Amino acid sequence: MFWIHRPRSCVSSTSARDSVLFSCGPYIFKYKTWQVKWKGKDLFDLVCRTLGLRETWFFGLQYTIKDTVAWLKMDKKVLDHDVPTEEPVTFHFLAKFYPENAEEELVQEITQHLFFLQVKKQILDEKIYCPPEASVLLASYAVQAKYGDYDPNVHKRGFLAQEELLPKRVINLYQMTPEMWEERITAWYAEHRGRARDEAEMEYLKIAQDLEMYGVNYFAIRNKKGTELLLGVDALGLHIYDPDNRLTPKISFPWNEIRNISYSDKEFTIKPLDKKIDVFKFNSSKLRVNKLILQLCIGNHDLFMRRRKADSLEVQQMKAQAREEKARKQMERQRLAREKQMREEAERTRDELERRLMQLKEEATMANEALMRSEETADLLAEKAQITEEEAKLLAQKAAEAEQEMQRIKATAIRTEEEKRLMEQKVLEAEMLALKMAEESERRAKEADQLKQDLQEARESERRAKQKLLEITSKSSYTQSMNSSTTALPTDLPSFNLISESLSFDFKDTDMKRLSMEIEKEKVEYMEKSKHLQEQLNELKTEIEALKLKERETALDILHNENASRGNSKHNTIKKLTLQSTKSRVAFFEEL
Repeated sequence: MFWIHRPRSCVSSTSARDSVLFSCGPYIFKYKTWQVKWKGKDLFDLVCRTLGLRETWFFGLQYTIKDTVAWLKMDKKVLDHDVPTEEPVTFHFLAKFYPENAEEELVQEITQHLFFLQVKKQILDEKIYCPPEASVLLASYAVQAKYGDYDPNVHKRGFLAQEELLPKRVINLYQMTPEMWEERITAWYAEHRGRARDEAEMEYLKIAQDLEMYGVNYFAIRNKKGTELLLGVDALGLHIYDPDNRLTPKISFPWNEIRNISYSDKEFTIKPLDKKIDVFKFNSSKLRVNKLILQLCIGNHDLFMRRRKADSLEVQQMKAQAREEKARKQMERQRLAREKQMREEAERTRDELERRLMQLKEEATMANEALMRSEETADLLAEKAQITEEEAKLLAQKAAEAEQEMQRIKATAIRTEEEKRLMEQKVLEAEMLALKMAEESERRAKEADQLKQDLQEARESERRAKQKLLEITSKSSYTQSMNSSTTALPTDLPSFNLISESLSFDFKDTDMKRLSMEIEKEKVEYMEKSKHLQEQLNELKTEIEALKLKERETALDILHNENASRGNSKHNTIKKLTLQSTKSRVAFFEEL
């Protein structure tokens, strides 16, 4: 977009302007001075050079005059155009002509990006009709182009809340919350992993170019009978529409069937290639509209014929450079992917080693605790064994004293029988007590032996615990050394600075053949993917059908559903129409 400012001292509409402000999508530039004698081509070339754009034949500078759009003529001075007199005068840098096949014709990445921005805006502004299920798919590619690969840790619920991704018509047509739409967009967005920005934008264009209103410029016309119709001009030819149905043309004339196009005042004349067929004419509302129609017809016809000829040397060079750049980027992406994979593996190894280290630390802590418990148990057992040994000695001493008492009693003479009986009884009791003392002494001795044995086992257990702790300590030091070496691994990985020496390639014939085979393989994969994609679109359509508010359907929604139920699409409809003879189509146009 350009804003051209006149100095305040100037009164005439042809006075010099002193500054130009240009805005195109995300790009904004300002030029302080420009020449009064500049032609449209000079200003247009300035924009293209600023953007680094070489595929200039698709674009133009558009302005609005009296509610009618017009395009800046390349061979005419800028100030000689019938531009508005109010300040500032605005020029829009837009695609004037559209390719038949975006993937084959759009070579430069900047060209693809500019088309992506323009088509996306037209779909969101509902200048191009897009069915709901296709809108969700296109939104997922737009998200991939902006945010890169989906990461659930980064792209959390609500990250698309401020994004304008769907036409308001689609949002109002269903009883669905923004969260529900985001969930469905994110589900498809997650499947686009690995696509670079330019690839995601190209996928967007490949889907959008199959929409019925893509690349079509509509104009209100009347035939000889005064019937109001719409003329559609696009890359394939001229199409006649019913004013209430911009999706399905009634008649189509491809560019290769048209010999001449001209106008006189408001009357427009088209001469078919077959000279035996009469010309057909229609009237537009304004002479200015006829001029615009003629510009678009000439430009689209030239591009139509150009596509069917061998590429010019410039285009061949651009395509060769694009193939080399694509191959270079592919190799760079592969190297970056390998680096990323190596870093992820290193991080996984580091995490595993850290986990193992923590496990070993826990085992060491447990072994220390077990060792402390073993030492405490050994001390207790030793103390208990000492007490038992002292008790056994005391019992043995008592037994000896009892034996001495028994011997003393036996030596004492008992003179009377009563004393003798009493003495015998005491001797018996002393013997029984001595026997009990002996048994108790023996039991205590066994218990002391058992405690000694337990003490020996406890000391053996303590020795084993110390040995295990020593082993764990040695493993821990080894793990730490491994961890430090692994953590440092990513810094030693090869760097990928964009230096001409490291990124220079020698593309030989074999490389080109291999690249051609890869492209052919990609085409086959794309056909299979398209089938899978159509199945996914049908599934989504069935899923959200229950939430549709039928009363909010627009006329285009109804027409699209009718076409879909009949199996009609943009390309097969035009193909069916062009199978009719040119003469019958002209006659049908006159009878409308």
